[in-house]
Amino acid sequence: MPVQAEYITNLQFIAAKGGERARENDAFLRSLKNRDAAELDMAAHKINEEVSAAVDCTACGNCCNTLVINVAPDEIEPLAKTLNLATGEVRERYLEESQQGNFFINTIPCHFLADKKCTIYTGRFTECRDFPHLHKTGFKARLAGTLNYYGMCPIIYNVIERMKVETGFAEE
Repeated sequence: MPVQAEYITNLQFIAAKGGERARENDAFLRSLKNRDAAELDMAAHKINEEVSAAVDCTACGNCCNTLVINVAPDEIEPLAKTLNLATGEVRERYLEESQQGNFFINTIPCHFLADKKCTIYTGRFTECRDFPHLHKTGFKARLAGTLNYYGMCPIIYNVIERMKVETGFAEE
């Protein structure tokens, strides 16, 4: 029987390491410059599957508590139906629109977060379903942006730390 790895989920610890390891993470990013993107994607996807299976996002909710949440225009009407409100009322109460026509939740934390749980979980936004985006291709190209959330997301923290091991990273 395989032994399940222990993953760090303590948000205070992860936040502290986010600050402490900023230079190390920059060095890690630079160390991948000449690495094959497809190989990095395969490694990141494998590690992400393992970490995501072991770390319960719904027990954390830190992304909902700290990030601006984007809402696609085609997600507004389903939200209105879920809330049993008119689309205009949903836009007025819960959303803000940028000058470019993009929508986002108008408060941090998200209106729909209660006791670290999403109250609209089954109908949550694409941005929420996809976060932290580690299942997507382009890990190498997106790593700089991903590292912005290293100190706030247990999945990102654990995946990055495992990727350092898998790639043989050693800070100089």
